[in-house]
Amino acid sequence: MFHVRMTDRFLSGWGAAAGARNVLVVSCSTAEEAEAIRLAALDRREMTRVRVCSSPPRERAGVVLSRRSFDEMRGPWRAYFRGERTSP
Repeated sequence: MFHVRMTDRFLSGWGAAAGARNVLVVSCSTAEEAEAIRLAALDRREMTRVRVCSSPPRERAGVVLSRRSFDEMRGPWRAYFRGERTSP
């Protein structure tokens, strides 16, 4: 299992993450899925500190974790899956 972790600057600081940082964590079954999500995240201006981890991040003060699985990600998040770039 792989986990792609990234800070979402757009959702940080308001809503459920008021006064905190919003971190999106996408769980992937394969390295290929993780790499596709990592590359898609690097294409998004609001995503920073993108990295692939073998263990999921732990809860901590000042951080709101938004957890998703690879299967839940659609549209441009799948643009790099299977090595093919598709239009959003």
